[in-house]
Amino acid sequence: MATIPDQYLDLLTQKKSFANLATVMPDGSPQVTPVWFDYTDGKIRVNTARGRVKHRNMTQNARVALAILDPENPYRYIQIRGRVASITEEGADAHIDSLAKKYMGVDSYPYRQGHEVRVIFAIEPTSVTSMG
Repeated sequence: MATIPDQYLDLLTQKKSFANLATVMPDGSPQVTPVWFDYTDGKIRVNTARGRVKHRNMTQNARVALAILDPENPYRYIQIRGRVASITEEGADAHIDSLAKKYMGVDSYPYRQGHEVRVIFAIEPTSVTSMG
């Protein structure tokens, strides 16, 4: 597992940085989505609803990449390549609520659909590069 340099941990733990998550489509083409995330135990965790494109892609192919820009200085960023280390629905509703608190300042995720099942993907960094 690759280590996140200390001077970039603020992007993962203190700032409201968005991650641009790149996944691989079944035909091998890339797919990119801006996502909320958190960082715990050396892994980046993202949350999505079962059945969405990124859910299908990460379930079928564990290889991903994330680009996380400093919201105060877009020339300072970290790129993380990695693999999905775990997938779980357990705790995913509470997780999306915690991300809504971080990013929106609200206690409950306001875009929840009654039929959706939330899923947490924990991504283990395998390569880290940075700038700024």
